[in-house]
Amino acid sequence: MASLSSAISNPGHILSPNALAHDVKPKKICYSQCHAFFLPPHRSPICRMGFVSGLERKMTLKSRIFASVTVDTPVNTSPEKVQLPKGDTWSVHKFGGTCMGSSERIKNVAKIVLSDDSERKFIVVSAMSKVTDMMYDLIYKAQSRDDSYLSALDAVLEKHRSTAFDLLDGDELGSFLAQLNHDVSNLKAMLRAIYIAGHATESFTDFVVGHGELWSAQMLSCVVRKNGVDCNWMDTREVLVVNPTSSNQVDPDFKESEERLEKWYSKNPSKTIVATGFIASTPQNIPTTLKRDGSDFSAAIMGALFKARQVTIWTDVDGVYSADPRKVSEAVILKTLSYQEAWEMSYFGANVLHPRTIIPVMRYDIPIIIRNVFNLAVPGTKICRSTEDEDGQGLESFVKGFATIDNLALVNVEGTGMAGVPGTASAIFSAVKDVGANVIMISQASSEHSVCFAVPEKEVNAVSELLQSRFREALNAGRLSQVQVIPNCSILAAVGQKMASTPGVSATLFNALAKANINVRAIAQGCSEYNITVVVKREDCIRALRAVHSRFYLSRTTIAMGIIGPGLIGGTLLDQLRDQTATLKEEFNIDLRVMGITGSRTMLLSEAGIDLSRWKELQNEKGVVADMEKFVQHVHGNHFIPNTVLVDCTADSSIASHYYDWLRKGIHVVTPNKKANSGPLDQYLKLRALQRQSYTHYFYEATVGAGLPIINTLQGLLETGDKILRIEGIFSGTLSYIFNNFIGRRTFSEVVAEAKQAGYTEPDPRDDLSGTDVCRKVIILARESGLKLELSDIPVESLVPEPLKDSASAEEFMQKLPQFDHDLAKKRQIAEDAGQVLRYVGVVDMVNQEGAVKLQTYKNDHPFAQLSGADNIIAFTTTRYKDQPLIVRGPGAGAEVTAGGVFSDILRLASYLGAPS
Repeated sequence: MASLSSAISNPGHILSPNALAHDVKPKKICYSQCHAFFLPPHRSPICRMGFVSGLERKMTLKSRIFASVTVDTPVNTSPEKVQLPKGDTWSVHKFGGTCMGSSERIKNVAKIVLSDDSERKFIVVSAMSKVTDMMYDLIYKAQSRDDSYLSALDAVLEKHRSTAFDLLDGDELGSFLAQLNHDVSNLKAMLRAIYIAGHATESFTDFVVGHGELWSAQMLSCVVRKNGVDCNWMDTREVLVVNPTSSNQVDPDFKESEERLEKWYSKNPSKTIVATGFIASTPQNIPTTLKRDGSDFSAAIMGALFKARQVTIWTDVDGVYSADPRKVSEAVILKTLSYQEAWEMSYFGANVLHPRTIIPVMRYDIPIIIRNVFNLAVPGTKICRSTEDEDGQGLESFVKGFATIDNLALVNVEGTGMAGVPGTASAIFSAVKDVGANVIMISQASSEHSVCFAVPEKEVNAVSELLQSRFREALNAGRLSQVQVIPNCSILAAVGQKMASTPGVSATLFNALAKANINVRAIAQGCSEYNITVVVKREDCIRALRAVHSRFYLSRTTIAMGIIGPGLIGGTLLDQLRDQTATLKEEFNIDLRVMGITGSRTMLLSEAGIDLSRWKELQNEKGVVADMEKFVQHVHGNHFIPNTVLVDCTADSSIASHYYDWLRKGIHVVTPNKKANSGPLDQYLKLRALQRQSYTHYFYEATVGAGLPIINTLQGLLETGDKILRIEGIFSGTLSYIFNNFIGRRTFSEVVAEAKQAGYTEPDPRDDLSGTDVCRKVIILARESGLKLELSDIPVESLVPEPLKDSASAEEFMQKLPQFDHDLAKKRQIAEDAGQVLRYVGVVDMVNQEGAVKLQTYKNDHPFAQLSGADNIIAFTTTRYKDQPLIVRGPGAGAEVTAGGVFSDILRLASYLGAPS
């Protein structure tokens, strides 16, 4: 069996079936003498490996069969050498396996070829869809001694037979089927040898898998000829010469390839040539491949050899996207990319081209066009030398695209002994090279205290162990402090040629990441500034990608929203969102997606966003038991949306107690709920400190004035250096209504009953009359102004008669309230006699560092006396507005205005996150 093993190990051996049967030592054939075997006179020498049958052994040496010798290309018998024309007359097209996936798709490819009005066309094709994988599977099964390789080979044969019957007829069909059967017979014998030996060399593997391209090229050339166009097909192993390298890659030999191309063309002149992609030969004429994605490389090399006008890569996408559209739904097709930009994006995992594909065409400034074979109306993406002035002047013209690489780990080597010591970095990366690990990114501080680099996660353990071993002495001596592995990382790269000359690109990138609460673990940027690379946690990668893409491309600022408390205010907010969503998307690039709605008992969740036109119906149909932890996890856990906001429309202190944890997790909070800002002082201070330290936002405008800009006005005064002296106001719409109508001979109880009937009061009016709600608003404003007060520090004058505080029900309270009308009637009379009115106000006295809630009188010409209905009014007395206070007045109660205030905060959040204002 030694002879079989040596034959499989050495593709220079040609085995006959008798050698297989009797273990006869095969005759060794030198590749340089392969021309001794039968080759058509118009073919250049190349070794065609294969096996002859018993019958064929009785034939002359000329009948030995190699791979896929065509019988359909007419022999050129002209004695004159035909010169190879080069230049703009040629256009090169490459069609991938998806394009060649079926007989219908091959017909479609032929139509595209025929519709190209270029004078000369060179077509590179891949194997039919899945065929290359099927061929690799044949090798794997044969060397694993799995008998199913025979049925797998039959499946390959049938796939091409049925396709040929759909496409061809007459002599073309007969010739192709004869060649197909011949090739399969040879493959069966070779696979049998591999089966016996139990292994296959790389050369044998390359030879086997290359058959898919041979068959697809022949079929397409037949279809083109069938349409009346002269067309030859080329086995590129006869022309394309490459030198294998040690890194599982190949380097084209352009000089030798050009000579072979000229020789091939002199014997096979044609204005349309269909060629095999993926396969080539070594200088010794050993069949090889250009490795995975090699067909694109083939097209680029041939484009360079022909000095073609352009190379069009036909695929199943509309072009190169600004980001992976599976991760960023708003990704756009780029009209142009420079060679360097395409190179960078492909290196970082973008579905553009293999980086080496770009090298051959760059030499001659040949543009590459990426187009969709299934959508001819789209012009695709043009990759060329310069993209000046082709994409406008927006930020997106500076940063062309974003790409990510997942499943990485960072290795950090640090220690004071590294600083200024020559050779440390060399020793580190020499160890990495010895492991065979691929370094994706390197980052080093200028202090030389540490070096960190990213490697695939599957290789990090080997790297770490070898570094620990190599630097054991330095670690023990303390010159190095640690070799640290940081797992679960991803790389995000921003790519753009114009970044180098544009200030602020890095700032914009990192600002977008910060606002999305993304922590950056490492940064790398070359001096060319073609890309900025950051390392983030793997779980943050998609969110980071969405955040930076949204910021640079001004795509819709997408915010995942969770609505807590779909009662009167929450339900009204949902209706407002429903009515305004489309306008916000179209005019302001803001995409607000309500991912969840929860009440105290039921919650409704959605993966893509709830249809707000029927949220009540959906809640009844698909609602599940409410669980706040699951609700928050669902709304925030969608990594396709970089920003999350929870909108608390309740008055529940238990919900407010979650704000700190939500903000710490990077979840923004918007609320009209007063409980957090008026609760225990230490919790409030902790909450505000967290808010100030992070890029997470906490908006609560509606806690004081519903839709009125009270908080915003106060913050504006303080931020601009004004000093607050006094804040005084009517903060309760209910009490404003009551005292605006407590005039003439009307009793207090009568007006309260009227307000309750009109819906101005809480179900139990004591909640309004107690002054507690006003007190909470006062404490919020006091704390916002800098006073550190507890709720209990604010004296409150309650309007609930002491004997009625413990009434069993609201009905009992309302029934007994008339008994106490006299007290307030007396106060009203005294005020009227003095030309004054009664108003229930809250006061923040910054001079005396105190607050109060009380019933107070004002002159009839005072702004507080001029109110009507349920309006609120707040007066700010400051060092700037001392003689005439700054007044804010308007409706301060009601579901519509309160929901509107909350909505306004949501839009302010969107603006902070990058939405255009």
